[in-house]
Order: sequence, then structure tokens, then C-alpha cells
Amino acid sequence: MNTSGGSGRTGRISLADVASYLPGEPVPAEFHTGRTGEPDGLRDHPMFRFPRSRHHVCADETNTDMVERAVQPLIDRHGRDEIRGVDVLLVHSQLPDLPFVGAGTEVARRLGLNPEWLVDVANAGCASFVHMLKLARQILSTTDARSALICNAQSAAGQVFTQSEVRGLAQAAIPGDGCGVAYVTTSAGSTVLGIETRHVPAHAGDMTVALDDGRKYWEPGASQLRIGFTDSAVAKVLTRGNRLVPEVVTDLCNRLGVATDEIDALITNQPNRAFLRNWREALQLPAERHPNTFDDHGNLFGAAIPVVLDHALRSGRVKDGDLVVLGGFAHAGDFAGAAAVRWGGGNR
Repeated sequence: MNTSGGSGRTGRISLADVASYLPGEPVPAEFHTGRTGEPDGLRDHPMFRFPRSRHHVCADETNTDMVERAVQPLIDRHGRDEIRGVDVLLVHSQLPDLPFVGAGTEVARRLGLNPEWLVDVANAGCASFVHMLKLARQILSTTDARSALICNAQSAAGQVFTQSEVRGLAQAAIPGDGCGVAYVTTSAGSTVLGIETRHVPAHAGDMTVALDDGRKYWEPGASQLRIGFTDSAVAKVLTRGNRLVPEVVTDLCNRLGVATDEIDALITNQPNRAFLRNWREALQLPAERHPNTFDDHGNLFGAAIPVVLDHALRSGRVKDGDLVVLGGFAHAGDFAGAAAVRWGGGNR
């Protein structure tokens, strides 16, 4: 576990701004729940209590398309030249558009960037924003790089979970698509106070995909890809998730010398309502200090943290001077992370 603080040659790294994009019109729950048959028998499980709506990418919409649209507000606020001048580009695509090729180079081409550092991040899943913020902080603190662009794109809902044999499963009604981006600098702004991360290799491989004919996902066949949920797998995920996020947030707060009930805004990934409730209760926070968009956007996977932060800022739920803590866990519990930010400095 690496828990180093946010200092470097500049003495401060700032989360300067965030923005987001949601594709298309809201898709109501009935799109999924109206399908006949419940072959997995998980519809009534707390983990699969569906949101009232979510957004889906259209058939020809790519991760790069969403990143480009999400970045536009940053360009509007900071200027095209400033965003084009970023030294570091970090991209996480929950569902890559192409095998072998990440989205990062195409994002750079589309936005007119020429970064010295370009990394497509494949791990850390729903908490990948925290992971990439830590990578950005390390690069900005130890090299001549001055700014970074972090991009989280999620496009699985409108592609994997709308398949004819998957659409009626309990798991299909939960995900939504969207993209969140962040601009990180060495200039004044919202100071990154600290980041706490932990990789849990013992849980690697516990998240699986299922194909009824037993083929590998890239082999030809008629069966449709879905997540391999079973009763025992769901129980493991719930137990780990309920523990990991409060633990990593508490450890971070202890290192910073603040109590968890001093957090002004807790921004987490949003797998389901049960996790959201259990996390804020464990951290002794009222619901109004734990913004989420689950009912409107569903589980946004890795895009959730930057999307929810953007919505909380636009709705006035995060203000200058607030202690903002970002936290989440990935997959079946193989990664967890939390970051603390003192919001302010006229970011927007």
C-alpha cells in the first residue's frame, strides 16, 4: 500500500476543474424491467435494485466521442490552448472500443494534444479516477510536467447490457453510460491533500464474465457476454465493498488528522443504493453530504466519481473551502482508493 502525500517540487497539486457528459436521453427502467423472464433470480437482491433511469450510448458513439464532449466545458472555461498544452493524458475506458488499442492516442488526436506522458489505464475499474489522480500527482510532482487531463469513459450499458439475452437480467438495469474528465495542475486551486490506495491481489479474478457456450469472449459463437454473477459472488462483493471504502476513507482521514464526520462532501462510485447507504452510515455522514446521481444515471462505473463531482459542483453541493473526499472500490474488491481535496481557488 502506498499512501504518500501530495507534495513535490511545487508543494501543491490542484484538481483545477472537472466536467462531464451523458449521452442521449434518459432511458427508463422499464426498458430493462419490462422484459419477460428473470432467469438469474436476482431482481429482488439489494445489489440489483434498479435506478429509475440511465443513459445509453448510441450505436456509433465511441469512448473518444464522449471524452471530446466532456472536455468541451474545460476548453470553454480555460481556453483551448491551455487544455491542448497538457503534459499528461490519462484515460480509462470501461469497455475499450477496439481490441489491442486504448482510447488515449485517439483522444489526443481528436483534442489536438501532444502530451509527453500518455497512459491508458486498464486497472482500478470503478475507482480508477482516484488511481489516475495519484498517477497524475506523482508525474507532476517529480518531472517538469505542469498539467494533466484525466478521462473516465463508460460505454458498456448501451452495448453489453442491451443485448437481447442480457437486457432482461437483473444486472442489466443497473449500469449507465457517461464520461467524466478532470484538469489537474501545479497552479493554485483545489489542493490535493492526500491520496490513499490499496491493491488487493487476493481478490483478483473474482470478477468474471459468462458465456453460455463456454467460449472465450473473442471466439466466434452465438452466446452473449454478461457478468458472471452468482449468489456467492454477490455476497463476496457486498461484504468487501461495505468494508473497503469506509476503511480507505478512514485511513486517509486519520493520516490527515480529520474525523470522517468533518467531510463536507463524500463523492464515491455508485454501484447501488445499499453501498451508498452503508458507506455514509459507516463514516457517520448524513445523506446531504454524500451526493450521488444513482437514481438518474445508474452505476457509471469508473466515470461515476468525476460525473458526480461535476453535478455536485453545478448544483452548489460543493463550495469553496469544503473538504471533499473521493472514494471507491473496483471490481470484486481488488482495488480501493480515496483522495482528499480542499475545494477552492475559483476553479469554475
